[in-house]
Amino acid sequence: MPGTGGKGAVTRSTLRQQIADALRDEVLAGRLQPGQEFTVKEIAEQYGVSATPVREALVDLSAQGLLDAVQHRGFQVHAYSPDDYRGMVEARSLVSDGIFQRLGDAGLPGGQEARAMAALAGVRRRGEEAQRAADAGDLAILIGYDLRFWRELSALFGNPYLVDFLHRLRVQCWVCAVQHLRRGPGGTGGAGGTDGGWAAEAKGRLWSGHTELVDALVRRDAVAAQAVVRAYNAHSLALIERLAAG
Repeated sequence: MPGTGGKGAVTRSTLRQQIADALRDEVLAGRLQPGQEFTVKEIAEQYGVSATPVREALVDLSAQGLLDAVQHRGFQVHAYSPDDYRGMVEARSLVSDGIFQRLGDAGLPGGQEARAMAALAGVRRRGEEAQRAADAGDLAILIGYDLRFWRELSALFGNPYLVDFLHRLRVQCWVCAVQHLRRGPGGTGGAGGTDGGWAAEAKGRLWSGHTELVDALVRRDAVAAQAVVRAYNAHSLALIERLAAG
């Protein structure tokens, strides 16, 4: 829980980010359910802070597509549909296909291929952890490593705007996936349940091809990298549509 203690004063902008990060984690974990409403006052009281950084944090999360402002009532968690997921996957694919094509044509940017290849080894380790979590059905750990994996991978291409765009899309995609897993046959439904059924639903059904993608990039095989991501997109979209259909 964000706080104002510790060494030195916590600035308002830092507190704003802490609150936004904490609430984003709650949404990603499925503890804040789609359509669930809350006010600035409620969140401020929960975290023991003033209303101003809370309001700023909620506005930030609204701009990121995770919350909706409800006139005269506060905010609610945005509910994602399979159509939303399909659109996000399409946008993500257009960007990643371009990245991989650039890699195949010209290699990694900046004339620092040796350094980039060393960085890819670190990205691969994130992928290994993500794969283990996917195989175990540990969705919270998978999400954490998957987000790090893609953020570090996209950072290799030296464009911070690209990194932020793809990261935001991945967060939204995971929020959508969590919402549907929660409502699926093995999910727990409400925010108060345990994650046992959720893990059973996720185990063996979540994509875990991270290292295969890295291996293709190390070979500078853009076609193989694109094929891995397309298989992932098809797999995850089919899962979301199946869960949505009950």
